[in-house]
Amino acid sequence: MSDSDAGGEKEQESKRASRPVTAAARRERRASARPAGKATAKDADKARPAAKAASSTEGATKADAKKGRATPKRDRKEKKPSLVARLTRFVREVWAELRKVIWPTRNQMVTYTTVVLVFVAFMVALVYLLDFVFRKGVFWLFG
Repeated sequence: MSDSDAGGEKEQESKRASRPVTAAARRERRASARPAGKATAKDADKARPAAKAASSTEGATKADAKKGRATPKRDRKEKKPSLVARLTRFVREVWAELRKVIWPTRNQMVTYTTVVLVFVAFMVALVYLLDFVFRKGVFWLFG
């Protein structure tokens, strides 16, 4: 066997052992590695020794006895932290959120401000024009 043949075998092994590239291949690989689910759990119950099975049935009867009782009320209320602790937490959370913000550059701010001002000027002109038209129409109609 030559060195080139050995390299080819190693290359093939690494291709087989490599991670799947496509999503379909990953799903297929996961499905083949996954246990069958409920069927295996039932088989595990059948494989239990008799002593363990008996003790598990005793536990089940205790649980069944508990099921007949009403759930106790929970009158306990969680203690609220102090006002200072709540304010401190609030400020800490606000500060953490502000660190996540991507702040615009100066150039972006100028652009955004210009766009807003132009839009507002357009809307003011449109409302003024419609007001003027309706005013003339009402005066013409009712004289």
